[in-house]
Amino acid sequence: MSVQAPSAVVMIRPRHFTPNPETAGDNAFQTVPHPERALDEVAAAAYDEVTRVADRLSEEGVTVHLFDDDDPTRADSVFPNNWFSTHAGGRIAVYPMYAPSRRTERRADIVEMLKTQYRVQDVVDYSGLEHDGQYLEGTGAMVLDHVIRVAYTVRSNRADPIVLERFCSQFGYEPMVFDATEDDGTAIYHTNVLMCIGTSFALVGLEMIRDARRRAEVAESLAEPGREIIELTSQQIRDFAGNAIELRTTSGRILALSTRAAASLTPEQRAVIEESCRIVPLDVPTIEHAGGSLRCMVAGIHLTRRPVVAPVESEEAVLSG
Repeated sequence: MSVQAPSAVVMIRPRHFTPNPETAGDNAFQTVPHPERALDEVAAAAYDEVTRVADRLSEEGVTVHLFDDDDPTRADSVFPNNWFSTHAGGRIAVYPMYAPSRRTERRADIVEMLKTQYRVQDVVDYSGLEHDGQYLEGTGAMVLDHVIRVAYTVRSNRADPIVLERFCSQFGYEPMVFDATEDDGTAIYHTNVLMCIGTSFALVGLEMIRDARRRAEVAESLAEPGREIIELTSQQIRDFAGNAIELRTTSGRILALSTRAAASLTPEQRAVIEESCRIVPLDVPTIEHAGGSLRCMVAGIHLTRRPVVAPVESEEAVLSG
């Protein structure tokens, strides 16, 4: 068992995927698909990539709750981890989104599914804070350490310190806020492209935390539960090596990440990961044009599953049998 690695996830399969021009201003990881690719071809490729990822994770033993999205106005709906998170003890958080075009991604049917299939005691909805210009884009803006209860957060337009403090107070995390930039000084837009916290290791682009003292504090905190720190270069971060997620299966833990991310790892880094996890590369090149990768595509479920109750036969049926 691992409180860090969920065994179930929510994924969204969009029919109208495209890199979102509204989010490109502060997401330097976004790129433009090849100009010769028509929009419908890009959307179809993304749909197929999600299908293949969901199928592969299911084959690995991860429970995948897959929802389709037919709304042509939701370019980024493939990234559900930004608008909700789930927590042990039966709690769900719903988050305020920075880009207005992303706010309709929040779906009541997904929350209702979670209530039906898992034990949910409380849904805390922060989305109304959008009216006050305050945002916190879920487990994109925060990377949560469920073991020592720390919320690592890069300062950005998408992580308001007031909302962060409120979330941490209500959900029992300690905020650890820091600045991180690319080599040219561009701010990292989401913490989950910078780091991935597993049970026995943490992948993190420490060199992008420019303040040496804060860098050491982050490294010390990540290592506190006995994790081995795997330092990623800025190029590996650009290749989405930090945008990975550890998942739990009946046969052990896996590290799900994109094929691009996996290819960027050194043999030494892979060896550390493989001491406790099996690496599962997944091909999502079209979706990566939107500035996110595998971790962004899955919302982990840290809730307790409701028991499956067999239907009770009527007395008449039992007697007649």
